[in-house]
Amino acid sequence: MKRYSLGIDYGTNSCRSLLIDLDNGVELGSTVFNYPSGEMGILLDPKDPHVARQNPQDYLEGLEVVIKGALQQAKDKDPQFDAAHVVGIGIDTTGSTPIPVNREGTPLGLLPEFKENLNAMVWLWKDHTGYAEAAEITHLAQEMRPNIIAKCGGIYSSEWWWSKILRLRRIDEQVFGAAYSFVEHCDWIPAVLSGNTDPLTLKRSVCAAGHKAMFSNEWGGLPDKEFLSKLDPALADLRDRLFNEAYTADTKAGHLCNEWAQRLGLKPGIAIAVGAFDAHMGAVGAGIKEGTLVKILGTSTCDLMIAPNHKPLADVPGVCGIVNGSVLPGYYGIEAGQSAVGDIFLWFVNHLVPESYGSTVGEKFVNMEKAMAGKKPGFTGLLALDWNNGNRTILVDVRLTGLLLGQTLHTEAHEIYRAYIEATAFGALTIIKRVEEYGVKIDEVINTGGLSIKNATLMQCYADIIGKPMKVSQSEQTCALGAAIFAAAAAGEGSWQELQSNVTAVREKVYYPIPENVAVYAELYTLYRTLHDAFGTSEWNGKVNHVMKHLLDIRARQS
Repeated sequence: MKRYSLGIDYGTNSCRSLLIDLDNGVELGSTVFNYPSGEMGILLDPKDPHVARQNPQDYLEGLEVVIKGALQQAKDKDPQFDAAHVVGIGIDTTGSTPIPVNREGTPLGLLPEFKENLNAMVWLWKDHTGYAEAAEITHLAQEMRPNIIAKCGGIYSSEWWWSKILRLRRIDEQVFGAAYSFVEHCDWIPAVLSGNTDPLTLKRSVCAAGHKAMFSNEWGGLPDKEFLSKLDPALADLRDRLFNEAYTADTKAGHLCNEWAQRLGLKPGIAIAVGAFDAHMGAVGAGIKEGTLVKILGTSTCDLMIAPNHKPLADVPGVCGIVNGSVLPGYYGIEAGQSAVGDIFLWFVNHLVPESYGSTVGEKFVNMEKAMAGKKPGFTGLLALDWNNGNRTILVDVRLTGLLLGQTLHTEAHEIYRAYIEATAFGALTIIKRVEEYGVKIDEVINTGGLSIKNATLMQCYADIIGKPMKVSQSEQTCALGAAIFAAAAAGEGSWQELQSNVTAVREKVYYPIPENVAVYAELYTLYRTLHDAFGTSEWNGKVNHVMKHLLDIRARQS
C-alpha cells in the first residue's frame, strides 16, 4: 500500500505544501499561497519601520488552498492516487512569531473588536519593535540568570518571544489585557488541525520554546517568576497561562479533526505532528547529520548544526541558541544565521542598479552575473558589511547597519553586487569560525533555498571563502520535506532516521574551494574582520586607515 505524507511550510510572504511518497521521496504535489494581507503578506506601519505583523486569517485560508492543491496535483499525475493513504501532516513556520490568543485559543486578530489593531495581529519574526526590551532582557538575564542567557548565545534578540510580548505589554494595555495567552505560529496550526486550541493543553514545540522563549528542562521550563517579575509583574502572571512542557517534532500533537478532514478532503484521525521552525525542518529535509552545516539561503539565512546530547557541549557566544531536540531527537540543535542575504541583493537591484543591465529584476541579476563571470577575487576593490537588516550572529545587534567601502568613480553595479555576495559569505564564515572555536566540527555545508539553486557565482564564492565543499539539496522544498518526514514519524510509519534516508538527497553538482581563490579571500577576510570588529564591538581597539589602500593593492594584483 502506498504511503504519503504532507508538509506545510509557512514562510514570510507565502505558505506552500509538499506531498511526498514515503518510500522513495517522489514529490507528488506542491502548491503556493501568497498571503493577501498587507504588503506581500506583511502588515506594516509607515510610522515605524520595525513593525512587521501578519493576519492569522491568511494562515487558515492558505492551509486549505495549499493542501487541496497538492492533493489535486497528485490526482492529476496519477488517477490511482488516493488521499486516504496520506498518513500525516507536519507544519513548519517562521519564528519567533507569537500570536496573542483568548481563552479558547482564538487569535485576537480574528475578533471583530481587534481586526483593525496591528498589535492584536501575529507578531512576525522580523518585527524588531522590541529591540529595547531585548536589551533589557539581556542585561537582567546576565545579572540574574547567566546560565539561561548563555544558552541563547549570551544576547537576547528583538526577533524572539519575550521581547515581543514585553513590547506589547508596554504599548497596548487593551490588547495585552485581552490576551489570555500567547501561542507560537508553529504550535497554533497543529492545534487548529487537531481541534484543540486550548492554550493550556495544546502541545508546544521545543524548537520554538528552546530557541526563542528560553525554555529548558535544565531550569524547570520557562524562566522563573522571580526573573520575569523583575521585567514586569504581568509576565510572571502570564507564565501560569503558558506551558510547562515542550516536545520534539516527531511527537504527535493530535489527530486530524473531523471539521478539517472534511475541508481538506483527508481521512479524519491521521497524525498531526508537533510543529517547528522552518529552518530546523529544512535542515532535516536537507539531510543534516553530525559534521554537516545546513544553510537555508533565502531573504535571510539560518544555519543549523547538531551535536549528540550525550556529550558535553560548551555554550557558544553569539549563536541563536543551543536546544536539546530542536532539530533532531537525541541531538542538541545549534542555530545561527544572518538577518539579510537575498534581501540585500533584492534591495540593491530594486533601488540602485541602472536599466543598462536590463528592464526587469530578473534580467538585471542575470546580466550582473554575466558581467562578473571569470573575474578574480578582489577585482572590485570593494568590501562590504552585510548588516543591512542588523546582525543576527555573532553580534546579535539589530541596530547595526550596512556599509560599502572602496567605491570610486569607476565602480559599476555588478562589482557592488559581487561585493555584497562576498560580504554575506564573510558573514557566514564568521559564524562557522565561532562554532568551530567551541568544538563543533563542520566538514561540509549543504545549502537549500532559491539562491543555492539559481546562483552559481554565489555558491562558488561561498565555497572559496568558507573553504569547505558546498553541496545543494535535491529538494527545493526542504522545509516542507522535513515537516513531512516528522509527520510520518509521528504517524508511526518509521523512525526519522529511516524516513530521512529514504527521501533526502543532494544534487550531483558540488562546489569545491579553488585554492588560489581561497588564498585571496583569506586576505580579504582579515580586512572584513577589521571592519566587523571596529563597527560591531565596543571592545575593539585598533586602526582602519590601512583598509582602503590594502583593497586597492589587491585589486591591482587581481585585475
